[in-house]
Amino acid sequence: MTTNTQRKALENANEARIPYRHPQPKESPPEIVIPSVLPDDDRVWVPQAENVWFRPLCLSASRGYWVNLLKVRKSGVLSRHRHPQPVHGYVIKGAWRYLEHDWEAVEGGYVYEAPGETHTLVVDPHIEEMITLFQVNGCMIYVDPDGKQLGYEDVFTKIDLCRAHYEKVGLGIGFVDQFIR
Repeated sequence: MTTNTQRKALENANEARIPYRHPQPKESPPEIVIPSVLPDDDRVWVPQAENVWFRPLCLSASRGYWVNLLKVRKSGVLSRHRHPQPVHGYVIKGAWRYLEHDWEAVEGGYVYEAPGETHTLVVDPHIEEMITLFQVNGCMIYVDPDGKQLGYEDVFTKIDLCRAHYEKVGLGIGFVDQFIR
């Protein structure tokens, strides 16, 4: 025999599996769903410098940030830069460090980079390949050892790099659009 309490619990459990019945806001952009962030097609990796590539995941033109994978296949100094906004990183493969700190970002590790800090990213010789997921808010300002600005990177320069690369490798100039929100 089923009690009222048991029946009510069963009804609540069944209702929990019913999807939301109403339309989503029409102004809300579609989700970005990437089944495998490490692509099978190497053309998805956008060259950034010698032995350095990035793979866009989200390029938020409306909010001024980007999320990408950074891949490095040779040791060396990547860049000295400053962030006016916070940066989040998750190391998927390998390791890297900053010359200005005594810690190393290792596989499986998370890094929070405080706004305003200037640091020099290095991949050491014993690392064959480094892949890190970064969320960069605002921009990266490239500087010399004394802080003199040498250049910058923001979501719009990232989009431009992607468009040029994807057109060149045959994916088409619009391939990057799937990552832009």
